[in-house]
Order: sequence, then structure tokens, then C-alpha cells
Amino acid sequence: MSWVDLLPLFMFVAMGVFLFTGLPVAAVLGGVALWFGYLGWAFGVFQPIEFFAIIGRVWGGVAENVVLTAVPMFILMGTILERSGIAEDLLNCLQILFRRVPAALAVSVVLMGTILAATTGIVGASVVMLSSLALPAMLRRGYSPELATGTIGAAGTLGILIPPSIMLVFMADLLALSASTLFVGAMLPGLLLAALYLIYVVVYGALRPERAPPLPRDIGPKSAGAMIVMILKGLVPVSALIGLVLGSILAGWATATEAAAVGVSGAFVLALLNGRLTFGGVHDMLVRSAITNAMVFFVFIGATAFSYVFRSLGGDHVVTEMVNTAGFGAWGVLLLVMGIVFVLGFFFDWVEIVLIVLPVFTPIVKLLDFGDHVTKADLIYWFALLLAINLQTSFLTPPFGGTLFYLRGVAPPGVTLGHIYRGIVPYVILQLIGLMLVIAFPSIALWLPRYLGG
Repeated sequence: MSWVDLLPLFMFVAMGVFLFTGLPVAAVLGGVALWFGYLGWAFGVFQPIEFFAIIGRVWGGVAENVVLTAVPMFILMGTILERSGIAEDLLNCLQILFRRVPAALAVSVVLMGTILAATTGIVGASVVMLSSLALPAMLRRGYSPELATGTIGAAGTLGILIPPSIMLVFMADLLALSASTLFVGAMLPGLLLAALYLIYVVVYGALRPERAPPLPRDIGPKSAGAMIVMILKGLVPVSALIGLVLGSILAGWATATEAAAVGVSGAFVLALLNGRLTFGGVHDMLVRSAITNAMVFFVFIGATAFSYVFRSLGGDHVVTEMVNTAGFGAWGVLLLVMGIVFVLGFFFDWVEIVLIVLPVFTPIVKLLDFGDHVTKADLIYWFALLLAINLQTSFLTPPFGGTLFYLRGVAPPGVTLGHIYRGIVPYVILQLIGLMLVIAFPSIALWLPRYLGG
């Protein structure tokens, strides 16, 4: 193998170096692709006409992709919920309903994160919302900064796995899978993680009540009528939205893309009923959604160019040959890929990891044989969901976990980055436990799609 054959590996090295310069991720991906395309041209392994093929890939794979139209709508739905005040009513309702449980406020945060995850797949919006609403309240009631920030960070990241998830839409498109099937498959793993978080905070609150003080027993409405009004205002609107979005998918009435449109319509109605839908508010929602969409799709365009040049230079063959030479079996390859993704999560966001790792490793994974553990028909769905669970850690692992910076940006002055780092460690461990459980018991991810699919 000559050094020219190693150009794809040099692409990864160059990408890693330039990402640490602080340049925009999309510009790095696209720029590295163009420069290595020119290098390949100079050494006769990349044809000039292929630069035009990149444009065709971007247009056909991104601009004309019907599946990806769900992404802007899910982003808009999350922005509407963030600005409408619905989340504040929900947190107040949950903490009163669970006031007798140890670490009741932390339990409420996890439940609220789970509910928000089922209405929008935007982690940044969920984390900022939870931090703004819950972190001051938790600190006022005597919660340790580590438990408060760790719980908020972990609960906020559930939106990347529990449908409707933007990440699952991207993965479904790249793998040519059904987004609706991925949505259904991700539900039980997402709820498994939420259950692990709940068990942790309840046990922590029971063993260390001085670091997670219980709520006063007399907090909240004093009459049954007032309690009913609180539930109707806090729980019913969000439950209705979840029913509209997920119910339409599970019932087979709508695809993921159509359900996104249903969700946006429902979110607008809820904001209107909550008295928060003004002309200025709608303008702000649309502008913020457009900016977020632009950033996401800019990365998608850069990654499309990167993956095309990488494969054109023979990157698939280089990686396949390296894996085969190493002599890994099916389990060894799977654990290797999961390990690589976990390490990449320390430095990169899920978008870059998905758009770079999937085109490289998917052809290899499709050839693996796990015997009776996972059938060939289910293999790629199982792999996609394992990857999705693994990628949740990329939001929490230092030094570049996005959730860490969201938390630091809205945290009070007394909360340091050290508090945040220490607080997320138990939740990263819980995420890895959840990943290992789905690896050991594939039915956690595959049973519901089989059941609903008949």
C-alpha cells in the first residue's frame, strides 16, 4: 500500500487538526474535501469531473431530500415550546405531583426532560429551558451543584434519542432506512435511559437527603379542584402534543415528516391558547429556527462533500482492509466502532460523527454475522440504535460536550465548570450501562418495531 493509498486517512488527520483551530465545522469538512480532491487530482486518483459530482450529491442528497424536510419543522416545534411558557407550567406540575418522592425536584427534572424529548429533538433548547427553570430552584432548595447540573444535562439530552429525534431523521436518510421504524425502535432504549436516571436520583436522594432535600409536604394546591386545574394546565397540553406527534406515527397515520408538520401545528395552537403567540414572538421563533436550520444544513453539505471525496479516494477499501487485517470478529468490530464513536464524542458533535462515521463503517457492519443474537434483517436497525445511544454521551463528555457549555452559559456564578464535569460523570456511566444492555438484549430496541409491524 503506497502513501497515495493512505490519502483518506490523511483526510481524517487534517480534519481533526483544523477542527481544533476553532473554524466552523462545515467549512472544515468542505475545505478539507476540496483540498484532498485537488491532491487526488494531482496524483491521478481523483478526476476533475468529480468536483461537479459533489454538487449533484449535495443537491440530490440534501436540497431535494423529502425526509430532511422534517428537520426544520422539529426545530421550529422546539423553539415554539421554549418560548410559549408551556415548559414552566409542566415543571411546576411535576414537582408538586412527586413531592413525596426522595429528590422530588430532580425526579421532576428527569420526567420533564423525557416529556420534552417526546415533543422536540433539540437538545440545546431542552437543556437551556431546563437550566433556566430548574437550576435556580434546585440550588435554592439546597441541592448540590453536581447533582443539579448533572441531572439537568442528562435529562436534556434525552431528546436526541427519544422520538421525534432530529438525529434519527439524519441517520435514517444516510442508511436508507425508515425514519418511522427508527423512531419506534428508539422509544424503549430512550425510556430505559430515563428509568436509569430516575433510579439513580431516587436512590441518591434517599441516601444523601442533605444533598437532595425533599420538598415540603404542603407545597402546591390545597384543594382537589385547584389540583385538577394545575394538571389540566401543566400536563394535558404537552400530553396532547405528544399524542399528536408520536400517536400519528405509531398508528400509521403519518410518516415522521408528516408528523413533524402536525407537531408544529399543535405547538402553535398551544402557544396561542397559552396567550404567548404574538406577532413579535412568531417572528422571533421563525428567525431563531431559520438560523439553527442554516447551521445544521451547512454542516450536512460540508460532510456530504467530505464523505464523497473520502470514498472516491478509496477510503472504504482502506478501512475495510485495516479491519480485516486486524482479525476482529463480528463482536470485535462492533465494540471497535462503539469505542471509536465514544472517543470521538469527547471532541465532536453528533452531526459530524454521524455524517463521517456512518458512510465509512456501515458497509463493514452489514457484512457482520452475529448468529442468532441478531438477524441480518434487523442488524442495521440495531446498529443504528446502538450508535444513537452511544452518541448521547457526546453531549456530556468533556472537553467539548455541547450540554456542558449550555449549562455553563445559563448557570449562576456559584456553579463552576468543575461542578458540571463532576455532575455528569454518573450519567455518562448510566448511558454506557444502557448501551451495554441494548447490546446484550437487542429486543429492547427491536421488539416494538416487530410488534407494531405485525
